[in-house]
Amino acid sequence: MTEKTIASKKCCIYAAEQASICLIQPVDEHGAGLLREEVGEIKRLTGKPFIHVAFKVVDWNRELSPWEAPAVFGKEDFGSGAEETLLYITESLIPYIKDGHSEITDFCLGGYSLAGLFSLWAGYKTDVFRGVAGVSPSVWFPGWDSFIKSNKMKAEMTYLSLGDKEEKTRSKVMSTVGERIKMQYDILDNDRVLEWNSGNHFADPDKRTARGFAWLIGRD
Repeated sequence: MTEKTIASKKCCIYAAEQASICLIQPVDEHGAGLLREEVGEIKRLTGKPFIHVAFKVVDWNRELSPWEAPAVFGKEDFGSGAEETLLYITESLIPYIKDGHSEITDFCLGGYSLAGLFSLWAGYKTDVFRGVAGVSPSVWFPGWDSFIKSNKMKAEMTYLSLGDKEEKTRSKVMSTVGERIKMQYDILDNDRVLEWNSGNHFADPDKRTARGFAWLIGRD
């Protein structure tokens, strides 16, 4: 893997030869530290060539939130920087990738937790991504249920997953994640899947994310 700064954001890039699909993922520092394991797991699960580009998110709650919302845990509120982040992907990151890899025909976006919610939201906002993966996504986010009822998913494929213990929390807001993920699955009419993982929200994020991306690659 190589590290590059693309339009002021630090990116980690894995590029296999003769790849036709590019996976894009927002990560924080913890997620960045798991990328080698994640990419290795995708390779093991698929056996197909791909490009994986992860860009580092500095202000997680602001840069990945589709709209402002009060803090659910801690004191940090959620911002509304998702539009700006999506613009970075479509106007800076993807053109950079295309410039160096003209053989790429499909782009997929995926992420874990709030990055998973962002990926789903992006799938509703643009048809740039053939597939999106919401891995343990924050579908408990205030207003998300109303958003998916009034918008249509533009991506052809959607991968969803959740840990079987994630809804078992004292937070009234976050405890809705189980029913929300089922609602998300039921409301979609594209090629989609919902997988349940063993454990809570913090168990094996690299392996869970790898399974999401592998599923998208496998649908090609």
